[in-house]
Amino acid sequence: MPNPVQHISTDSITLIQSKIDDTIDNGISIRNALAEYSNSDAYDINWEVQAAVEALQVFGSRWTIEILSTLYIAGPRRFNEMKALLEGISSRTLSDKLTLLSDEGLINRTVDEGPPVRVAYALSKHGVACGRLLSPLVAHLKIRSGSVQ
Repeated sequence: MPNPVQHISTDSITLIQSKIDDTIDNGISIRNALAEYSNSDAYDINWEVQAAVEALQVFGSRWTIEILSTLYIAGPRRFNEMKALLEGISSRTLSDKLTLLSDEGLINRTVDEGPPVRVAYALSKHGVACGRLLSPLVAHLKIRSGSVQ
C-alpha cells in the first residue's frame, strides 16, 4: 500500500462507490448479453473463455499496466520522463513495451523533428477507453486495500 494513505471526503467516497456499483451493474448486463450467445456450436463456453483471455493478454504482461497507468494519470510523456516514473524498469524493457503497446493500438508515438528531436508517448483513443473502463476497478481496489480512505 502506498504511503501516505490518501484521505478524501465522505461525499467523494460515496460518489465513487456509487459509480463502482453502476459499473458492476453494467458488467452484469454485459455478461448476461454475451451469455445469450455462448451456448451455440462454435461459440461455447470454451470459445468465450479463450476469447476473454486473448483480449486481456496484453494487460497481463509485466510493465504494461505500469506504463498505461503512467500515461493515463500523468498524461503524455517523453521516454526519460516515463523511465523516471517507472522505478526499476530498464531502458530496453521500456522501449520494447512501448513498441508492443503501440503495435496493440494502446499508445501513440509522436516525433517532433526539432531540433532537437523529441519523441512523446500518449494513450490512443483505445488506450484512453481502456483506462476509463479500468478506473472503477482501480478505485475499488484502492478503497479495499485502504490506500484511499
